Amino acid sequence: MEEDPAEGAPGVFERGSSKKPGIDEEQGKDLHAKIGEFAVANDFLSRKLKPRTGK
Repeated sequence: MEEDPAEGAPGVFERGSSKKPGIDEEQGKDLHAKIGEFAVANDFLSRKLKPRTGK
């Protein structure tokens, strides 16, 4: 069974905590890919939804 990443969240925010979030390399690559997808979609939508200025 996979470990829930949210279970360790409170420990990350404790003052003086030495516990670091556990993200392996594969998860990091997946997250970076997803961020890239969202950035492209956001850029596309921001250009398409701007009101035309008559130029």
